[in-house]
Amino acid sequence: MTAAEGPLVVGVDSSTQSTKVLVVDAATGTVVARGQAPHQVTAEHDSDPEVWWEALTSALAQCGEPAKRAGAVAVAGQQHGLVTLDADGRPVRNALLWNDTRSAPQRDRLLAELGGPKAWAERVGSVPAASFTVTKWAWLAEHEPEAAAATRAVRLPHDYLTGRLAGAPVSAGTTDRGDASGSGWWSTATGAYDEEILAHVGLDPALLPRVVPPGEAAGTVADGLPLPAGIPVAAGTGDNMAGALGLGLAPGSPVLSLGTSGTVYAVSERRPADPTGTVAGFADAGSAFLPLACTLNCTLAVDRFAALLGRDREAVEAGGRAVVLPFLDGERTPDLPYASGLVHGLRHDTTAGQLLQAAYDGAVFALLKALDLVLDEGADPNEPILLIGGGARGTAWRETVRRLSGRPVRVPVAEELVALGAAAQAAGLLLGRDAAAVARDWDTARGPALPAVERDEAALERLGTTLADADALLRRA
Repeated sequence: MTAAEGPLVVGVDSSTQSTKVLVVDAATGTVVARGQAPHQVTAEHDSDPEVWWEALTSALAQCGEPAKRAGAVAVAGQQHGLVTLDADGRPVRNALLWNDTRSAPQRDRLLAELGGPKAWAERVGSVPAASFTVTKWAWLAEHEPEAAAATRAVRLPHDYLTGRLAGAPVSAGTTDRGDASGSGWWSTATGAYDEEILAHVGLDPALLPRVVPPGEAAGTVADGLPLPAGIPVAAGTGDNMAGALGLGLAPGSPVLSLGTSGTVYAVSERRPADPTGTVAGFADAGSAFLPLACTLNCTLAVDRFAALLGRDREAVEAGGRAVVLPFLDGERTPDLPYASGLVHGLRHDTTAGQLLQAAYDGAVFALLKALDLVLDEGADPNEPILLIGGGARGTAWRETVRRLSGRPVRVPVAEELVALGAAAQAAGLLLGRDAAAVARDWDTARGPALPAVERDEAALERLGTTLADADALLRRA
C-alpha cells in the first residue's frame, strides 16, 4: 500500500442492500482500504436499523489499520426512510424504506388537504411522492398508532447511523439540509421544519433532529468502535447529495445515472419548485440545491426486452421505425403509475436488434425529457453529460445517450461515488474546505470523453408523438 500523503478520512454508503466503507487519503482521493457488509430487507420493503449498524461496524472492521488512523468520518444513506426510535434509542419497528409505496393513499390525501401539488412545491420545494418520509409517518399514525405513540425520535437512515457513531442520546440527533429536504416536512424556502405540516400529520417537532449547517460537525466518534475515539463526525447526507459531492459537481454540469431506475440531476443556485412533481426540489449537502428527476424503468426494463428477444443486451441494430415505451413497472417520469410497456410501429421488416434499440431509446428519452427540466435556463448545452451507474459501462447505453441528447458524454472512472462523496464531506470538515472542491481536487469526474454527435430528431419526434397519442391508454388502471 502506498503511503498516504495526507490525513485519512472515512466515507460510508448505507444503501438499501448493503453498507460500503471507504478509507480515503484526504490529499489525493486515493482509496486505501474498503469494506462491505449486506443488509436484510423484507418483502414489504422495510429493514431493521440495527442491521445497518451491524453492517457498518463490520465494514469498518474490514478496513483494518487505516480506519484506526482516520481523522474524520461521514455517513451517506438512502433517502426518505422512516426510522422511529424509543426513549432508549432502540427502533420501535423496522424502518420503512424509500421504495415502500404503501403510503400512496396518505400521499394523495396530504396533497389534497394542504393545497395541492403547486402549494406543496412552493412550500417545501417538492411535490411529495409515496417515497417521502412525511407520507410514511402519516401511514404509520393511521395503521400502527401504538408504534407512533411509542416513538420518541424520528430519524432518516443516515441520521440514525451518525447518531450511533457519535454515541448521541436520542434527544440530540442531527441531520443535514440535503437529506432533510427529501422528508416533505423541511422547507427549502425557509431552511426550517414546516410546523403546520408537522401538526397536520401529528408529529411533534421536538422528535426531529437538529439540522447541522454545512461544514459543522455533528459530534465526535464514541469509544469502542473500529475508529479513533474523539474524531469528528460530519453531518452526513442523503445518497443522491453524496453522489453529487463525490463527483465534485458544480452548477450546470448534468448527471445521468443508469441503474435499475434512472436518475438525472444537477447542482443549481436556483431554488427549484416544480408543481408537476417531475423534479424533486432537493437541497444539496452544501448551500445550493439539487433538482432531481427519477424514472422507474431503466437498465432492468431494457434487459427484460433483451431477454424476451433472446438477444445479448449489446446486440442492437440501427434503423427501423418501431417505438418502445418500456414502462414495465408503471412510471414516475412521466407520471404514469398504471402504465405498462408499449410497442408501436412494428413492420414485417423490423428486426429484433432494432426493437431492442427502440427499448434503449424509450428509456433514455424519458430521462432526457426530465434533464431539460432539471437544468437551469441558460445552462451550456455543450457541457458534457456525466454518465454514471451500471449502465454507463455499456456501449449501447452510452451511444443511445449521445445520439438522443446531441451532447458530449463523459464516463467517470471513479466508482462507489456515494461513499466517495461522504469521504469528501469528512475531508472538507477536517481541512476546513468546501467538500465539492475537495472532490474536484481529487479529479473524481475524470474519465473517457465521447464527443457530441448529431441529435436524432426523427427518433425523438416518434417517441414524443407516440407518448402523446397513447396517453389515455397509458393512464388506464
